[in-house]
Amino acid sequence: MSKNTVKIENIRNIGIIAHIDAGKTTVTERILYYTGKSHKIGEVHDGEAAMDWMPDEQERGITITSAVTTCHWKNKQIQIIDTPGHVDFTIEVERSLRVLDGAIGVFCAVGGVQPQSETVWHQADKYHVPKMAFINKLDRIGADFEGTISQIKEKLNANPMIIQMPVGEESSFNGVVDLIRMKQITWKDENLGADYVESDIHPSLAEKAHEFRSSLIESVADTDDAIMDAYLSEEEIPEETLIAAIRKATINLKAIPVLCGSALKNKGIQLLLDAISLFLPSPVDVPPLPGTIPQTNEHITFEYKANAPLSALIFKVFMMEGRKLTFARIYSGKLSEGMDVYNPKTGKKEKISRIMLMHANKRERVESVSAGAIVGLLGLKSASTGDTLCDAANPIVLERIDIYEPVISIAIEPKTHSDQEKMDDVIAKFLDEDPTLRVKKDDDTGQIILSGMGELHLEVIISRMTREFQTNVNVGKPQVVYRESVGASAEACIPFDRDIAGTSHYAGVKLGIRPLERGAGSHFASKIPADTIPPVIFKAIETGVTEAFTSGPIMGYPVVDVEVSLLEINTRETGATELAHKVSASLTVRECISKAQPYLLEPIMDVEIFVPENFMGEVIGDINSRGGKIEAITPRAGTQIIQCSVPLSSMFGYSTSIRSATQGRGTFAMQFARFDKR
Repeated sequence: MSKNTVKIENIRNIGIIAHIDAGKTTVTERILYYTGKSHKIGEVHDGEAAMDWMPDEQERGITITSAVTTCHWKNKQIQIIDTPGHVDFTIEVERSLRVLDGAIGVFCAVGGVQPQSETVWHQADKYHVPKMAFINKLDRIGADFEGTISQIKEKLNANPMIIQMPVGEESSFNGVVDLIRMKQITWKDENLGADYVESDIHPSLAEKAHEFRSSLIESVADTDDAIMDAYLSEEEIPEETLIAAIRKATINLKAIPVLCGSALKNKGIQLLLDAISLFLPSPVDVPPLPGTIPQTNEHITFEYKANAPLSALIFKVFMMEGRKLTFARIYSGKLSEGMDVYNPKTGKKEKISRIMLMHANKRERVESVSAGAIVGLLGLKSASTGDTLCDAANPIVLERIDIYEPVISIAIEPKTHSDQEKMDDVIAKFLDEDPTLRVKKDDDTGQIILSGMGELHLEVIISRMTREFQTNVNVGKPQVVYRESVGASAEACIPFDRDIAGTSHYAGVKLGIRPLERGAGSHFASKIPADTIPPVIFKAIETGVTEAFTSGPIMGYPVVDVEVSLLEINTRETGATELAHKVSASLTVRECISKAQPYLLEPIMDVEIFVPENFMGEVIGDINSRGGKIEAITPRAGTQIIQCSVPLSSMFGYSTSIRSATQGRGTFAMQFARFDKR
């Protein structure tokens, strides 16, 4: 058992984010090797990556669950979360970014800024996370360093500060020029790239290097007055001054330092580690996380100090070896084994039995941790994703994590009686882990309906049921999750009048409904003065309306993009109960929706297809036949990129279609865009 005593100024909490196959896990594996955390490089394609430890990850060669690890580089403790690149697991990225102080966006030099790269980048923007960019795979045919920089500017609306220039391209790529120190770095192929040579810049590269250096100084000068003055006076800018200005611009979200390399060929990682230490913030370099006092909702913040009151955010729950492991980021104060912590959401105190520093699925037990740490906790039974842990004497609720709504469903049923007995418990564990998973029982068929973020998401859940929990199920075909809305306005009043257990219940709630613009959600408003309605009655009506929104008249899907207004309440002297008002409101909403031209909304996906030029006609024809809409076609490095929007219901099995239409050479990426009428 050890004690975690690193100074908070020397901690770097970072995430590796990118599109699938950009090389995130490969970059992480090299970081672990060069920092001495692992003594062997695990390759994703061999199923041996330390961070991809789940059997499904090793089989598929992709990251499914965000994995946490800790390593050390030049007196800095770097805590890394390697996140998935597949859109089906975007919640893993969301909850990781919520607790990180910095992020590295990994971009494929051939593919450039791909769709999921944009998604995760904007997720990081939402949480104001400072970022760096690492342009990977510069050894690949078709690699385009400057083209990728242009896409970072255009697609991500970012301000890249190029601090490295590649030496050579494609198969001849062998090093970089450090534009801050104006030195050329060349990696030796032996010893897995651990050794590299630093030299003066080769004369053939000098002119281009000075051009890049001038651009870097200009970019920095735009964010720093002292650098601007020195630049205009044509003074030499010291290396330390330039580094400090780049760090300040990065932390203030004004710029993105850009590095480059080839992780698979072991080039560029040590300099990336140096840049993490130099440019990305420690916990004390970012503003304290705002929270609220539970009872009063007053805003409050605790400083990032070990002697401040405790505040920690649970960002992930995972069942490991049958035990509930809770991942938390400590924002302030100190956490020790055996300590009682308070959860304002549940109103309960719980005891921390163990604190673990994580390395993927391996754990190191520690006695205590302070502000800045990311750890696994054992002993918490009722805590879930997004909950705050604090001291009961100083309660605080930290901002929760955004949760995404599922777009696809499957029906499952147990194969045997013993599977039936286990299934409820297994599903409860998955729901604990994954806030994007939804479960409901179909009363007509008795089947369990699982809803998730995509086909792969649900495939992995079913696979884990069998592998980890030995629960076998029959699985139905995937079904699209729709929404319902209305096309017109309507009014109705359905009274509720009934005697229940000798008590009279009566209310007639008159409501009006009208459509709202797409994406507005569902709202309830009152046209009656608030002071004329008892609060308990208003709350009962609001509850009835909200419950009615959960199931529309067409296929029972949630109703969205409508506003329901309370117009009138009819009551009697006796029987004006909360139950009567709630039921009348619920029945009236359903009647209003039925009268207001209800219709279905279906998930529309943004699809990006990479296709060789000679197969374009067939691919475009296929997309048109699926009800898709072509939005742009862009040529890039011998291929054409088709951007289109297509109904999800038309995209089942598309991976097989694109392979057969392009002789296996076409690929595509897809992510949810919106709900809309077809």
